[in-house]
Amino acid sequence: MKRAISLFVMAVLFLGSHGTPTCVTAKSIEGSRPTSRQPAAQSPDYWPTKEWRTSTPEQQGVDSSQLADALTAIKQHDIRIHSLVLVRNGYVILDAYFFPFDKDNLHDLASVTKSVTSTLVGIAIDQGKVRSVNESVADFFPRRTIANGDERKAKLTLESLLTMTSGLDCHPEENELTLRQMMNSRDWLQFMLDLPMTAEPGQNFVYCSGGMHLLSGVISETTKMSSLAFARSSLFEPLGIHDAVWPADPNGNNHGWGDLHLHPRDMAKLGYLWLNHGTWDGKQIVSSDWIANSTRVHAHTSSNSDYGYGWWVRPKDNLYEAVGRGGQRITVLPELNLVAVMTGGGFEPGDVGALLIPAIKSDRALPANPSGAARLAVAIKEMARAPSGKPADAMPKTASAVSGQTFVLDQNPIGLKEMSFVFRSKDAASVRIGFVDGRKEVHAIGLNGIPLITPNGRFGLPVAVKGFWQDERTFVLDYDEVGNINHFRFKVNFRENAVGIELSEATVNVTVNFSGHCK
Repeated sequence: MKRAISLFVMAVLFLGSHGTPTCVTAKSIEGSRPTSRQPAAQSPDYWPTKEWRTSTPEQQGVDSSQLADALTAIKQHDIRIHSLVLVRNGYVILDAYFFPFDKDNLHDLASVTKSVTSTLVGIAIDQGKVRSVNESVADFFPRRTIANGDERKAKLTLESLLTMTSGLDCHPEENELTLRQMMNSRDWLQFMLDLPMTAEPGQNFVYCSGGMHLLSGVISETTKMSSLAFARSSLFEPLGIHDAVWPADPNGNNHGWGDLHLHPRDMAKLGYLWLNHGTWDGKQIVSSDWIANSTRVHAHTSSNSDYGYGWWVRPKDNLYEAVGRGGQRITVLPELNLVAVMTGGGFEPGDVGALLIPAIKSDRALPANPSGAARLAVAIKEMARAPSGKPADAMPKTASAVSGQTFVLDQNPIGLKEMSFVFRSKDAASVRIGFVDGRKEVHAIGLNGIPLITPNGRFGLPVAVKGFWQDERTFVLDYDEVGNINHFRFKVNFRENAVGIELSEATVNVTVNFSGHCK
């Protein structure tokens, strides 16, 4: 039992705001073997292509009562988790969703997408569309003229992109500076190809999301379809994954580094595919060799996890995982035959892991626990329910004075163009937001401490919005994109014919200030 618990600690005690694990403190497992050599604990007795089968936790060696305690503590501590799915021995033993996220909605995977992009490269190699990871990146773009060419750039290969050892002048600091520069360029692939080199490929680990976008371009070039179309035909459809959103750059290349949206249960299918060495219902979706190579160490990092092909790996602890900003996670633990999926809007998986650890009891079935199962069912329902509100505060005079006015905003990091509030009463308000890309949204505002949910956010996903008056002139707007991860807080200070806005976001430690004037 101690070994099982220690393995689960490994799975949940680290989070990186940009997909890079940090804060790991757990005892290594003595004598454990590299993950890539570990078989799944048992052969599946069914495949969840159409749907997952469920099981009581006790049937899979887990305590229902302690899972119920964990969920209750998550709510009490206001942890910003959106979903928690545990699959053991091929059966879903926990499938919990937390207000305001809804189980029927998609969720942004953030940098978990990198592991999917890696898998697509492996499938392309299996299908003969790419010869090997040792091919030169430049060879895939023969019609492009690439700047800053030198002997080092000639050695840039697919493998160096997959392992984050490209040697390109890529800067992950300042909330991924190079990625933001790429996204502001006219041609994202060209921008990355043109970067100068700062090191020999394969030499140094430098987290570089733009390099993963180059891999998406390689997939498009070699398969003659977008990464999303290739994923649908060669990865998602065989697994029974039918609902996916994956934004693309201005030239149609899906974001190779992030932003793929899936349902949490479908995320678990990906983890289950990897757990079973790329096999699904008698078909080899991606070669077992690719899974093994992807999940072994290719690059040593400055954290307690190392890097494979788009995966964070800890061979001594016998786990590997796909990690994304804000708490997105697919963790695979072969020795426990366990897949753990988490999504959220800015939380530490370690906070959740510490609550789950006591529930993992055995590799064998436990005695039935009807009372614990009943408690867990009640707790799962409670997690999805909106909490009770409080009476709304009285409106200051400023509310009626600014109601209906439109404020044109200065340039800002999230592309807001204008903002307008309507304060009908102390219990009813709404906000209208316009973006520089032409999007317009109108959202009701919860004024009783509980967000109101409207369905017109990015990709048609809901947005949860609440607000309160901090003082006579300052209204605090809490704008939670939920499944799109970002959780913004606007402190809007109303001045004469103008506004000053302080903007912060829950998943990154950044605060910016900008202004606006009355239209």
